[in-house]
Amino acid sequence: MVGPARPLIVLFGSSIVQYSFGHGGWGATLAHFYSRQADVVLRGYAGWNSRQALQVLPTVFPKDAPVQPSLAIVYFGGNDSCRPHPYGLSPHVPLSDYKENMRQIGLYIRSLSETTRVVFLSCPPVSEKMLVSSLRTYEACRVYSNACIEMCNELSHKDQSFKVIDLFNSIQKRQDWADACFIDGIHFSETASEILAAEILKVISESKWEPSLYLGDLPTEFEDVLSERTKLCKLVIHGSCGFPFDKTMKMQRAI
Repeated sequence: MVGPARPLIVLFGSSIVQYSFGHGGWGATLAHFYSRQADVVLRGYAGWNSRQALQVLPTVFPKDAPVQPSLAIVYFGGNDSCRPHPYGLSPHVPLSDYKENMRQIGLYIRSLSETTRVVFLSCPPVSEKMLVSSLRTYEACRVYSNACIEMCNELSHKDQSFKVIDLFNSIQKRQDWADACFIDGIHFSETASEILAAEILKVISESKWEPSLYLGDLPTEFEDVLSERTKLCKLVIHGSCGFPFDKTMKMQRAI
């Protein structure tokens, strides 16, 4: 650990999470927005399904850790929704098992502390015309997305610490989503990452969580170290290249 302590945001999921810190990725965008306010930590495992995720929960999220996440953003489902293979050579997980696995993942993470929150990402669509394999289908993604949303709604009915983002429909708000949002029919382009980052920031800003994880409510680390004159110089120098204003303007557009 390094100090000072900040809120901890953990991204936990399969390849859409693992690759989210690439250029223009939604994880990198969140880390940029939360710089000096919260630590965004990546725990992404390409190719994994919800069954494998459930098996490693105590290792990824140890209950005796000195610092527990303030927020976990969880995504599994794309691999679960793959067609089953007659010899078990597919990451497919039956729908009822998937739904229960996600429920157990959410409840475990929520139990880490009184202030740990969970945001689920439902299964996004695939662009079938870009796929080189028939393991995934648009329709299966829709079914698994609905199952994730239904599961989260059941949890949030009793505990508002759970939220879900309907990624299946959010991606399709763009008319050209099938061409613009994927690099291979499955994994996100910068365009899709922008959509997801905006949806996450919107959910956080609209939630009534205490303590708040909204960007505007979090303190900026060591803000009081700078003198007023230094702040002014910093604003002029950095403002001329657009960096501080760029962050604020993007945040405003996102939420």
